[in-house]
Amino acid sequence: MTNLLEQDITGSIGEQNYLCTIVWRNGTLLMDEPESVGGNDLGADPFSTLLASLAGCTLSTLRMYIDRKGWVIPEIKISLNLAQETSGELETIISRSISFSSEITAEQKERLLLIAEKCPVSKILKNKITINTLL
Repeated sequence: MTNLLEQDITGSIGEQNYLCTIVWRNGTLLMDEPESVGGNDLGADPFSTLLASLAGCTLSTLRMYIDRKGWVIPEIKISLNLAQETSGELETIISRSISFSSEITAEQKERLLLIAEKCPVSKILKNKITINTLL
C-alpha cells in the first residue's frame, strides 16, 4: 500500500482550548472550535476542514473535466453542510450543492453529477475507512 501524501500531516495542541496547529509540506493551518463550544474561533473546526477537503476536490475534479471537454463554464460554486442521525447506528449525511455561472444542458448536468461523485475525496468518504492509531 502506498501513501497518498509525500509527507505526513502533523499537528500539535498546547494548553489553549482546542487550538491546533496542523502542518503540511508547504504550510500551516490553525484549527479551532467556535466560541459556542469553548474555542476562540481562530481557525476552521474539524468538520469544516473535512467539508473543505470535499469542496476543493469536487471543484478541481469538475474543472479538469469541464476544461478537457472544452465547455465554457467560467465559474463553479459549491455549498456543503453535514448532519448526523444518532438514533440507532450513527449516520452522517453530507449535503453538497453545485452551481455554475452559465447555463448547462441536461446532458452536461447528468455527466457533471457523475464526475462530482468520482472525485477522490468523495470516493474515500463513501468507501470503507480504517484508522490505525498508535500511541
